Amino acid sequence: MVECLPNVSELSPDEKSELIVRLFAELQLLRETVETLTNRVEFLEAENRELKDEVNELRGKLARNSQNSSQPPSSDGLKKPQPKSLRKPSGQKPGGQQGHSGARLEMVDQPDHIVSHTLEECQQCGYSLEAVDVAGYRRRQVVDLPPIKLEVTEHRTEIRCCPGCGCRNEAAFPAEVKTSVQYGSRIKSLLVYLNQYQLLPYERTCQLAEDLFAHTISQGTLSNWNAECYRNLESTEEQIRQAILASEVVHFDETGIRQHSKLHWLHTASTKRFTYYGLHARRGKEAMIELGLLENYTGCAVHDHWKSYFKYSCDHSLCNAHHLRELTYLAEQDQQDWAAAMIGLLLEAKEMSEAASENCLAEDSSELASIRLRYDALIAKGLAQNLPPPQRLEKKKRGRRKQSKAKNLLDRLRDFKAEVLAFLTHPSPFRQQQGPFDNNQGERDIRMAKLKQKISGCFRGENGGKIFSRIRGYVSTLRKNDLKILDGIQSTFNQSPRLPPHILAAE
Repeated sequence: MVECLPNVSELSPDEKSELIVRLFAELQLLRETVETLTNRVEFLEAENRELKDEVNELRGKLARNSQNSSQPPSSDGLKKPQPKSLRKPSGQKPGGQQGHSGARLEMVDQPDHIVSHTLEECQQCGYSLEAVDVAGYRRRQVVDLPPIKLEVTEHRTEIRCCPGCGCRNEAAFPAEVKTSVQYGSRIKSLLVYLNQYQLLPYERTCQLAEDLFAHTISQGTLSNWNAECYRNLESTEEQIRQAILASEVVHFDETGIRQHSKLHWLHTASTKRFTYYGLHARRGKEAMIELGLLENYTGCAVHDHWKSYFKYSCDHSLCNAHHLRELTYLAEQDQQDWAAAMIGLLLEAKEMSEAASENCLAEDSSELASIRLRYDALIAKGLAQNLPPPQRLEKKKRGRRKQSKAKNLLDRLRDFKAEVLAFLTHPSPFRQQQGPFDNNQGERDIRMAKLKQKISGCFRGENGGKIFSRIRGYVSTLRKNDLKILDGIQSTFNQSPRLPPHILAAE
């Protein structure tokens, strides 16, 4: 490196040329050093951004729970989040409200058994009271179970010979009595009820039967009873499916279930009155076609934005409970004010639609126009707040660039605005008890299947999931229509499954 320039006037032409060459070489070296340092700074800045993104992502995972995301409550672990309900307080005290009739244990006029407690002598002087008439009684009643045991009913058919022709005549056994020794429909329905509705595992169900009745029933026998109930409900399941197809609004959902050590998907289609379950190895369109619901449905499907649902031409309404949880995460974790404002707008719109005539807003109403304008303004504000980072100079990777959770949610709210706000414009027959603002109906119906898997594990056989799906759909339908579940299951073993009056009226 040249420390200082020499006196150029004293240099010869050759020395001047050599000096120029040396200066140009040093200048080139300096340029290369600057370029290297610049690239290094850019690399460190990019690496710093990636590390910040990774730290934010990890912090987000730690902060995510069942109340600000779609994670189930079971994933919260021992550190449960503080309750944060989006519902406003009703102002009423806990417990029974004014006018509630209540229920309590009452005495009956005709008890099954009467136990008299007598007096033999006076408690004060010891005088004998055996010949003294009873002046009155005080009563106390104990309500309890009778001794539980299995009863055996023997069917005998008469055999008589005709004196006229000598023909040997024998009476016929009832149609339900098929073998020399068999179980009746009541014990069958009870154990199927415990196993399929109360979700007791096979071993514990059989153990309970032994403890209650002092009688051993094998797990294979219980499995055969479940299979018999499944076969007898085939036509009933089809009637439930047709009733769902005729409904104006249906809630759809799906969840993973393991059967035969492989992941399957339990699909549900439900209304306020009916429930249908279908198990399939696939989650998407292939399963939906085989189950035969969405491709034949012409009403409105309420779901949580699984893309396969949009391949069908029916109307769609998105679950806003999912949106509220995601918006809560963005408002709390990322401090995005547009998300908090969107939560307030959606809840305000819900209250407005519930207070409107027929629970909907007219298309030309000023309230609906105001909500849509505010909705668009919040989306625009959110998009401006979540601009994508500048393109990096390194080699472009294949596929789409990864977006933040905020940007993904904003795109969904922007592109599916009509489906998000569908609850505002549909008349009251469309709006059931809690929808279609959300898909809580579908999530409630599918929750028990997850509980079944947590209690009993996966379905080890190839047909266990199908048996559970059909019986559980029938049981859920009975419960929604206030019918006795145990009586309904017993009716399936008598070849005459009970049906809700809505299905019978349609026939």
